[in-house]
Amino acid sequence: MPLSWLIFGISGLFSLLSLWIVVSAPTFFLLPLGIAAPELSPWLLVANAIALGVNLVYGKNLNFALLCSLLSLGLSLLPLVQFPSANQRMAAEMEARLGKDYLNPVSQSLQTQLRPRPLVLSEVFSGIPLGAVRCQRGIVFANPDGVNLTLNSYLPPLPGKYPGIVIIYGGAWQTGSPERGESMSRYLAAQGYAAIAISYRHAPQYQFPAQLEDVQAALSYIQDHADELEVNLQRMAVLGRSAGAQLAMLAAYQGNLMPLRAVVNYYGPADLQRGYNELPFPDPINVRGVLKAFLGGSPEERPELYRKASPIHALRPGLPPTLLVYARRDRLVKVEFGRGLYEALRDSQNVAVWLEIPWAEHAFDAVFSGIGNQLSLYYVERFLAWALAEG
Repeated sequence: MPLSWLIFGISGLFSLLSLWIVVSAPTFFLLPLGIAAPELSPWLLVANAIALGVNLVYGKNLNFALLCSLLSLGLSLLPLVQFPSANQRMAAEMEARLGKDYLNPVSQSLQTQLRPRPLVLSEVFSGIPLGAVRCQRGIVFANPDGVNLTLNSYLPPLPGKYPGIVIIYGGAWQTGSPERGESMSRYLAAQGYAAIAISYRHAPQYQFPAQLEDVQAALSYIQDHADELEVNLQRMAVLGRSAGAQLAMLAAYQGNLMPLRAVVNYYGPADLQRGYNELPFPDPINVRGVLKAFLGGSPEERPELYRKASPIHALRPGLPPTLLVYARRDRLVKVEFGRGLYEALRDSQNVAVWLEIPWAEHAFDAVFSGIGNQLSLYYVERFLAWALAEG
């Protein structure tokens, strides 16, 4: 009996974890499960295979436990089954928008550093190697209203002058720091970029446009201190996640002193009024509450501010090329909003590339070695190599 209950308990636990591959988190507390389960599905696949084997050997009379193991095994296979077609679509999209030979201008030395495959399965278990970098944290770049705004600089091992990528964290405009998502900053620095992660003031104490002003202040600081930060101002891009992607797009699309050559938008809000009116289901972060805290009211109360804060209303011809990375199962920023921005960018005669990950949830790339981040990273680094190539 004790062995039977142990087998039943293990099968049930793995079944519950595997369910999050297809079930959307109803609350913020449960959201990490919805993010991690699909990304770490190879771990669950191994665990479910072991549980199934144990059931077959020791739990022959536990039909329910056996059924749970079989169901869980199927669920944990789903992302890997979807992977080849998602990769094929992304490869075709990159070639269609950037040209079949888009990597030709990229130096051979950089090409050899790019990830060799869209998925290295062993790295889901061992982690993606980040390489040696130089890091300087807590550099104060501005002090609005007595708030110290800081940036972190991540550089390749040897001194030099590198193409720069300004990185803006997400967190519903209310939380976060330049350390959030640091694995990406370190990875890019090891690839030969100067990755500069910046901070900004948070809502609700500071409402829009304070955050955009802070991003612009950071860009001005980087321009004035390019030599110390070892950045090549002629080869600059901006990368943002979620709320940070909204700020990155506005900074790039509205124009600034620094000529940005590319924008990477990870699941960023594009039309804030539409986001307020067309809520996701479930709604684990209370989207309307987040937007009210950020903008000081509803679209009816602050219509002009909602418009100014929406990147889709800042479009014009001649914008920097934009890579859009969205998750089909996103319950914070609906994937339809990203598609709408992509179509509007193309309609306004701008270069835009659409990458959609079918199994992923918002913030999937927080699991840096996960299969969704491996897939997106493979194309993100190629897009950046193309956009920031010399010449």
